[in-house]
Amino acid sequence: MRLLVSAASAADAAAALDGGAAIIDAKNPGAGPLGPVPFDVFRAIVAAVGGRQPVTAAIGDAVAPASVEADARMFASLGASLVKVGFAGARDHAAVKALADAAVSGARSGGAGVVLVAYADRLHESVSPATLLDVASSAWAAGVLLDTADKRGPRLTELVSPAWLATWVQLAHRRSLTVALAGRLQTVDLPIVRQCGADVAGVRGAACTGGREGVVEVARVRALLDACTAAPDLATQP
Repeated sequence: MRLLVSAASAADAAAALDGGAAIIDAKNPGAGPLGPVPFDVFRAIVAAVGGRQPVTAAIGDAVAPASVEADARMFASLGASLVKVGFAGARDHAAVKALADAAVSGARSGGAGVVLVAYADRLHESVSPATLLDVASSAWAAGVLLDTADKRGPRLTELVSPAWLATWVQLAHRRSLTVALAGRLQTVDLPIVRQCGADVAGVRGAACTGGREGVVEVARVRALLDACTAAPDLATQP
């Protein structure tokens, strides 16, 4: 399982690299769960990484096909290997599929893939995890991410059981999708996430001094990396 650390700046990206993160994810934590960084900040993050690890980009929740296609194309052209797009407020299968198709089209034109995102704490307000798998497969997305929208609310592992997560991951893998899990994950959650079969564990707040809107700290990233290979503590599982 690879550790993804979200970076809001070039300094964050450098610290994440030094700590051993396998993926550097550009994200503005002050602009929501998938807040995009400004283009100049993204360029600085890509420069700081210098090709040593993949750089991904959060591009927000899709609103219209034209805008999400343009954003995906721009971040891909600036060096993103993957772009992540969510669907807050969108539940209709056809509408979500149209948005996903547009994101994939834009990203591919710049040589990038797309990760589609569902929120475990917004099951009645946005695309469901089950529908996300169908859309991702039919839209030829590279992968899926199950996250949380409320970064002050429960952690992913408090919202859904390890058994449910493992089943969802298996269903995604059967569709040849890469699977990432995130959502206020802490050190104690990472062995559980790995045991569920996830390919990627995504963190932000746990890697930072000062919480989600703080700064990435090398020692915290190293501790999280160690936790990715540790055995799960069954007593902590919901």
